[in-house]
Parts: sequence; C-alpha cells; structure tokens
Amino acid sequence: MGAFSTQNSAGPPYREKREVPRFTFIASVDLTEPQTQTRISGRISEISRKGCYVDVLNTLPTGTPLQLLISRDQGTFATRGRVIYVQDGMGMGVAFEAPAEEQLRILDSWLAELSA
Repeated sequence: MGAFSTQNSAGPPYREKREVPRFTFIASVDLTEPQTQTRISGRISEISRKGCYVDVLNTLPTGTPLQLLISRDQGTFATRGRVIYVQDGMGMGVAFEAPAEEQLRILDSWLAELSA
C-alpha cells in the first residue's frame, strides 16, 4: 500500500460519491422512523436532488428508513429516505428514496433558486 492508496483512508468516503451538486440550504425537518414511529426534529443544512444533511444531536443508525417532511417558507417537501452515514452528535446524511413527481417539482424549484 503506497501513500496514494485510499482503501483505508480515514476520510469520509461519501464525499467522493456525490453525483449531483449539493447546496447550503437551511430548513426545518421532521423525521419519522416508520416501524417504531420515533419522531425527530432537526435542521437541514445541505440539500441536493438525491438527499440532504440533517443537523441533529440524536442520530439514527445507518440504514434506518425514514419519512421526511422538510419545511421552508415556500412550502414542504415530503419523501421517504434512508440514513446513509452518521456523524455522532452532529448529524446524518439521508438519501431520498423515490420521491413522488409532484414532490420532485418542489425540490427542483428550491434547487433552481439555490443555483441561481
């Protein structure tokens, strides 16, 4: 293993996997874990077309399915999601799973505004 190997890198691998631009985005979010109906309120700090980063002290395990409701001045975006990485005591990355077409239109309008 040379100095250029990234296999055992301590850096977070998810940062290299981004397929779409991510934007700073401040909004409130209500998360519900469907099986236990556990509810968590947090704050979105970044968003993309594929997911978001939730600032929350009490994180859920990687792989946990969620129902998300992101609220902003211009409305709400609701979708299913899944926790894809966790930063203990800070927050977690959540991937959106199959948002409905009308929900994607809301998300796309927010992203268009952010990229302008």
